[in-house]
Amino acid sequence: MTKPSTLDHSDETRPAGSDRRAVLSVRDLRASFRSGDGWVPVVKGVSFDVAPGETLAVVGESGSGKSVTAFSIMRLLSEEKAKVEGSVVLSGREILQLPETQMQSIRGNEIAMIFQEAMTSLNPLFTIGQQIVEALAIHKSLSGGEAEAEAIRLLERVQIPAARSRCNDYPHNFSGGMRQRAMIAMALACKPKVLIADEPTTALDVTIQSQILNLIKQLQNEENMGVIFITHDMGVVAEIAERTVVMLKGEAVETGTTEHIFNHATHPYTRALLNAVPRLGSMSGQSQPQRFPTIDPKTGLGREAESGASTVSTQERPLLEVQGLTARFDIRTGLFGKVRNRIHAVENISFDLRAGETLSLVGESGCGKSTTGRAIMRLIEPKAGSVKIDGQEVTTMSAARLREARRHIQMIFQDPFASLSPRRTIGQAIAEPFLTHKLGTRAEAERKVADLLERVGLSPSMAKRLPHQFSGGQRQRICIARALALSPKIIVADESVSALDVSVKAQVINLLMELQESFGLAYLFISHDMAVVERVSHRVAVMYLGEIVEIGTREEVFGNPQHPYTKRLLAAVPLPDPSRHGLSRPVSTDEIKNPIRAMDYVPPVREYLSVSSNHLVQKWKADWAAAM
Repeated sequence: MTKPSTLDHSDETRPAGSDRRAVLSVRDLRASFRSGDGWVPVVKGVSFDVAPGETLAVVGESGSGKSVTAFSIMRLLSEEKAKVEGSVVLSGREILQLPETQMQSIRGNEIAMIFQEAMTSLNPLFTIGQQIVEALAIHKSLSGGEAEAEAIRLLERVQIPAARSRCNDYPHNFSGGMRQRAMIAMALACKPKVLIADEPTTALDVTIQSQILNLIKQLQNEENMGVIFITHDMGVVAEIAERTVVMLKGEAVETGTTEHIFNHATHPYTRALLNAVPRLGSMSGQSQPQRFPTIDPKTGLGREAESGASTVSTQERPLLEVQGLTARFDIRTGLFGKVRNRIHAVENISFDLRAGETLSLVGESGCGKSTTGRAIMRLIEPKAGSVKIDGQEVTTMSAARLREARRHIQMIFQDPFASLSPRRTIGQAIAEPFLTHKLGTRAEAERKVADLLERVGLSPSMAKRLPHQFSGGQRQRICIARALALSPKIIVADESVSALDVSVKAQVINLLMELQESFGLAYLFISHDMAVVERVSHRVAVMYLGEIVEIGTREEVFGNPQHPYTKRLLAAVPLPDPSRHGLSRPVSTDEIKNPIRAMDYVPPVREYLSVSSNHLVQKWKADWAAAM
């Protein structure tokens, strides 16, 4: 039974018609992991039901026990290292005590799962079609020809373009959105009664996320499946789930209808979680960026946002001036590696950035945002254009001068774990740029490291630890400290908070804003999270296929979007408003168009319209919106 401390509003708020017999019933589910001679509890007595055709959201931050709950239900935890207790009844049948041979016939057949990272869940050695055929052959005993035909039908059903030919492609040939659709096709191959979706849209662009959510809902309605949707995105929860379970430190602290959870949350953690969610449109009427409310990681209690925003410098010359920046990559084929095509990653873009200002570059994966950041720093060589940092031309600098110029511009990467050496302590990682540029002695470097760790909210005593001993949010703080080691004037933040939980994201963004106020830093903030961009930006540039299609102040771009692509991005953002539940939005099922061009391709000369003195939009063809 549910623990007495759990706030359960199911009885008084469950919607009409929900007295249907549950297809999945979980009671007092407990999961523990072996540690030394004992067991460490991770999931502590969780209970819920899922009815046919119903979506139950399980929400909470990393470490709350969401995914372990799902793996426990699916019996995917190692019996040697994990212990699962309680009751899981699927269609009237207790499955926790079944022999593994019987569980194998249920897994993927009666209950299926979509995992968070499609690329690591798909076998890179087999084609997409082969992997779907395997599931059909095991559970449905279809012949080779029948299974192949069904695999193509499933790929068409999840809206994979040219499914017959794409069936023979390998996972690396698919984009992130299409890989996730292929995972859905595989999960639905045997028409399961329950589908568990574990953070299936966390790493996806907002438009691709909207496509995947619409697709899951459509297929659920067709098959009358029960769905357990695991996420930390409260906007997604509001739009897709009838009921919600909120988890904290392995316990279900509040349960009820999604509408009741959003409008009448009782538990302090639930209220804090809802309050920390960035909401598109919340900055209407605000002239300056605003910090986020946060959640205390120890108590789960909310903290109100502190006031304060940086002042943009009115100096005559911007810190960063970009004119006509172009970056292309050759595609070589054949025995002699002849160049056949080119990827037009960044095409003739221009902008500037002033001290104390945040300019956000937004758009979908493949639009050229990250390439722009790397080209500015000359981590990749631009094909054409001008980049000036504090008045000095970067594109023609010698290696020695470029190394000196990079003192003034530093980069924070998306994945902090990948950008930190696993063999070096974080103190060594932060001190390295300081020592490399010969800015002081080792003793001075140690003092600098201690000061920077304190500035980013960590203890100086942590300097001797290795990266794996820190959480994701702490590692991102370490990367920020390293970026500050050279006292830069400009920081390029490349998707630096996209993979973080809502409260950790709020903490890191607040830290960046505090540092901006203290040092007058200029940020080039690269992101696809429109709600976060609205909160932190002074100006916004929208990119599509390597070009800036709209640029202006945050108020004008969000309050008066002009370009069809900008409108599409904003329309796809899920809002944490349960009144929008079940809303079906018209979203394109196409991937972002291919930037590969023939050798003789000549980019068209673009014309920009002036909406106001601070707002420019690229002129588009009349049929552009329809083509999107």
